Amino acid sequence: MNKIRQYGENVEGYDIPVLNEREIRAAAGILFLMMYISIQLAASKGDFLMLKYSIIIFLTDIVIRVFVNPKFSPTLIIGRLIVRNQVPEYVGAQQKKFAWVIGLVLALTMLILLVIVNSYSPITGIICLICLIFLFFESAFGICLGCKFYSMIYKEKAQYCPGEVCDVKAKQDIQKTSMNQLLIVLGFIVYIFLTIFLFNDSFSEQPYDLFGIENNT
Repeated sequence: MNKIRQYGENVEGYDIPVLNEREIRAAAGILFLMMYISIQLAASKGDFLMLKYSIIIFLTDIVIRVFVNPKFSPTLIIGRLIVRNQVPEYVGAQQKKFAWVIGLVLALTMLILLVIVNSYSPITGIICLICLIFLFFESAFGICLGCKFYSMIYKEKAQYCPGEVCDVKAKQDIQKTSMNQLLIVLGFIVYIFLTIFLFNDSFSEQPYDLFGIENNT
């Protein structure tokens, strides 16, 4: 019973309960894909059905993480299966719980506005965008944006952050960015804008069916 109620898992060498960041990132990727497709359908076709189901799935999963135990979260279980052959990367459980509480508030607001009241507005649009940003940063970069607020609200410092970002240390040479590299990024951005400016009209033309398959069906 204590293991069920315990938030996080005890791992040798860590003095606080921790979670596996790799499975958290995998779960965030799953949720991001689901929410992105749902939002795209709602925005492009006005079909909110999948988005409503996605909100219920998202909220249920987060409720289990916050009020029961992360080890029983369906998406985290799937994430664990996906990354089971990878070496775990441990993070503090408390700051993750705090971040998921933020997600819980956002999901609950969406449930009330979109599912129960059956309405949409700039508020629901902004919340959807925030959710996508949070999930994308977690899955793509391993950056927990919700965890950033943990140290602001609580006086205690967060422990065992992904990539050890909580620990102040000098960057290794492989982590440093030179001026030439920054100029390459800047040049790439200019290149993208020039491409859009020069080829936007031709790229806007609808492509034709090369083999005429659609016309023959």
